[in-house]
Amino acid sequence: MLWLELHHKLLCNHTLPYDSRFEYVIFRRPKEVAAKQNEMQQSTGVVEAIIVEVNNRDKIGGPFLKSNAICCTPELASDGSCKVGEVIIRQDPDNPDWPKRIQTPFGGKNEEAKLLLQTVEINRTGMYYLYFMFCDPQLNGTIITSGRTVWRNPDGYLPGKMAPLLPFYGFMSLAYLILGLLWFVRFVQHWKDIIQLHYHITIVIGLGMCEMALWYYDYANFNVTGSRPIGITLWAVTFSACKKTFSRLLLLVVSMGYGVVRPTLGGIILKVLLLGFIYFLASEALELVENVGNINDFSGKARVFLVLPVALLDSCFILWIFSSLSKTLEKLQIRRSIGKLELYRKFTNALALSVLVSVAWIGYELYFNASDPLSELWVRAWIIQAFWDVLAYILLVVTCFLWSPSHNPTRYSYSEVEDIEDEGIPLTSSGVKVAGELMERKPAIITDHVFEVIEEDKRE
Repeated sequence: MLWLELHHKLLCNHTLPYDSRFEYVIFRRPKEVAAKQNEMQQSTGVVEAIIVEVNNRDKIGGPFLKSNAICCTPELASDGSCKVGEVIIRQDPDNPDWPKRIQTPFGGKNEEAKLLLQTVEINRTGMYYLYFMFCDPQLNGTIITSGRTVWRNPDGYLPGKMAPLLPFYGFMSLAYLILGLLWFVRFVQHWKDIIQLHYHITIVIGLGMCEMALWYYDYANFNVTGSRPIGITLWAVTFSACKKTFSRLLLLVVSMGYGVVRPTLGGIILKVLLLGFIYFLASEALELVENVGNINDFSGKARVFLVLPVALLDSCFILWIFSSLSKTLEKLQIRRSIGKLELYRKFTNALALSVLVSVAWIGYELYFNASDPLSELWVRAWIIQAFWDVLAYILLVVTCFLWSPSHNPTRYSYSEVEDIEDEGIPLTSSGVKVAGELMERKPAIITDHVFEVIEEDKRE
């Protein structure tokens, strides 16, 4: 006997669903197969819808009959354990009606068979799989032409795996709102001392607020209506990609000393913008595949190919950020800008800690996915996604704290005097023209970090 899974494996995880419904599901078999059937027979082939909890997957097929068969054969049916031509199912003793079997027969020479509108009540929390299967080899080539399945929890249509993300995005929306209000107050208080970098931080905060609000609205709408309109999800995906891109660009330009060590990025700005644009496209493509029109746990093989470019670009950002930080710290040490040096050391420590935590979390994520291929640990799966949003928020808070607008912007803003001193002259004898006079500086005598400079005046 042969069997075939007609529809892709629909992974449905629900917390005590109120019901699951089959609506207008129609199967069509090949015309030449239907023409060979006896018109007087009521059933000339059966398609079965099998709903099984992942923990009971061993009850599908014939392991308990000491067979690897999925479909019942005359030999296996000899002891009455199954019926010939049907999928072998062993009922759960703790839940006698499960796994659930729904049969749809083809009548006579009909090419189509319609699964009657019906509701299946699920009374136990768990991860459920839905299969459409047949055991009759004559049904090879049968397809599903239309219809849908509707799954609903007591609190709404969100699957159990996604449900915790609804309050999470609500909480993150509130967190970004609070950060935005605090930043706005500081921004207004010290608006005369605002530098260009503060506007970049403001953009990232605004994008974060919009991103979290849109995700919350998308999930709330899905929970109420049971569908995800492409428009809402597309906006959420786009703002998410924009925020991720601007966040990384912000960390990069801060690491380069923009507005602190250098007034502009010069010719390197084109490379920065190009990297940001490529990252935005890669991130947008990945988010689209994962979210737009997708309400189950399978995103397809396309996701694997889209994750790699994003990971590679993230690595480029990390390498460039730490390389730039190294140069900025070296330049600040040469200038002896103690305040700015301390500021960048704190920033470097925060970034280094975030990278270490990220690497550890990636290792945990790989272990989690490898040890749970069937999503049996779906209750904790939402944490994987939420972690990255929390980490991005913490990094943004650290950046806002270190570069907060203040009445003393010289502690982090660019200074032309420092630039002149840095590019001016070495510590050995040099000349600096000040107020029409030439000051000659002799070598400095360094003792216990105290610098004594002996100066002599010379007339031009």
